[in-house]
Parts: sequence; structure tokens; C-alpha cells
Amino acid sequence: MSVNIAETKSDITVEEKLRSLFKLQVVDTQIDKIRIVRGELPLEVQDLEDELAGLQTRISNLEVEVGQLDQSIKDKKNAINDSLNLIKKYEAQQGNVRNNREFDSINKEIEYQTLDIQLSEKRIKEFKAAIDAKNDLIEQSKTILVDRSSDLEHKKAELADIVAETEKEEELLIQESAGAATKIEERLYTAYKRVRSNAINGLAVVAIQRDACGGCFNKIPPQRQMDIRLRKKIIVCEYCGRILVDPEIADETTI
Repeated sequence: MSVNIAETKSDITVEEKLRSLFKLQVVDTQIDKIRIVRGELPLEVQDLEDELAGLQTRISNLEVEVGQLDQSIKDKKNAINDSLNLIKKYEAQQGNVRNNREFDSINKEIEYQTLDIQLSEKRIKEFKAAIDAKNDLIEQSKTILVDRSSDLEHKKAELADIVAETEKEEELLIQESAGAATKIEERLYTAYKRVRSNAINGLAVVAIQRDACGGCFNKIPPQRQMDIRLRKKIIVCEYCGRILVDPEIADETTI
């Protein structure tokens, strides 16, 4: 199966296009290898940074909640003092009552304030228990934060070392890739990028290997192999869609 690509850039033959395509593939494969060396490190660094931000937010929120509970305890203690003052006031009034109805009324107020004190004391205990639990969570989060911060520093240092080793080489290869791409007409280059993006190994241009496609390893008929060796048209694998070149072009291509 051949792809009818417009014969634009008339000063460049099909053979030259095939050589440029394979050269582009070789360069892009080298770039891929450099990025594979970095592996998952950039993602791991980002994940750790996100986790640290989440831990810091959690700690801040817990500390705010502890502050709110402390304020609630203070409010309850103030309420207890107010109730105690009212009880003293009512007890003083008991000596001046004129009848049983007034005495019973004051007693009810005293009972109400006593119950309010008991409820406030219960709430204070609950607030203190909640504070202890949240402080435990804060300490646990801070411990994890320290560990993750250490992990992040190591990952960043590791990534920086790899980038330092490969950055210059990658920049040169990217420039070489861009240079090779200028020799390829736009439609063909677009097809190359599309096939490359869909291929697991990033290979869009492959040489024949043992009478088979160097990408999917399906057999190529002898007549099509002859057409590929003639280098008169762009031919793609009918099984995987990769652009095919003859082994001699692959052997002659260097970067």
C-alpha cells in the first residue's frame, strides 16, 4: 500500500525524503531514550510536592480547629463562672424570701445554673479530648511531612543530576530533529507525528528486518520489498501504518 503524498518541495526526491524521515526517527528515538532515563522522576517530584502541600494544608486546618476548641473551652469556663456568680446571688436572696413560692423559684434557678455548670464541664472534657486527638494528628502529619520533605530533596537532587547530564545532549538533538523536519513536507511530517504518537515505542519509520516490518514484524511481500528498495514512493506497512525504508538507508543513517 502506498501513500499518495503531494510531490511538493520538488528539489527533494522521494529517496531524500525517506532518508530525512529515517534520520528524524533516529534522532527522536534518542530523545525518547534520554527522557526514559529520567523515567518517572518528574512525576514523582510533582506527586511529592502535591503531597507536601496537602500535608501543610491539613496541619494548618487542624491547628485552626485546635484554636477554635481552645476558645470554646474558655467560653465554657466563663459560662461556669457566670453560673457560679448567679448561684451565689440566688443563695443570698434565699435569706430574704417572703413565701414558699419565691423560695421554690430561686431553688429552680440554682438547680438550672448547677445543671448548666455540669453541662459546660462535660463539654470542656469533650473539647479537651478532641484537642488531644487533633494534636496527635498534627504530630503524625508533621512526622510524615519531614519524611516526605527528605524524599523530595533526594528526588530533586537525583532529577537535577540526570537533567544536568542529558540537558545539553537533548537540546542538540531537539535542534537536529527540527532541522530534519524542515526537509519533510508538512503532510508527511503530520503523518509521521500521528503514527509516532500512536506507537507504543514511538517508532513511525522502520527498516525492513528479515523480510518483515521492523515495527510490527509482519511479513512484507517480495514485490513490495522491491518497491521499497527502489525508493520511488512512500510505502507504509499495511498492518501497522509505519513508514517503511530499506535496510541500506538504515545502515547509512547516523547522527
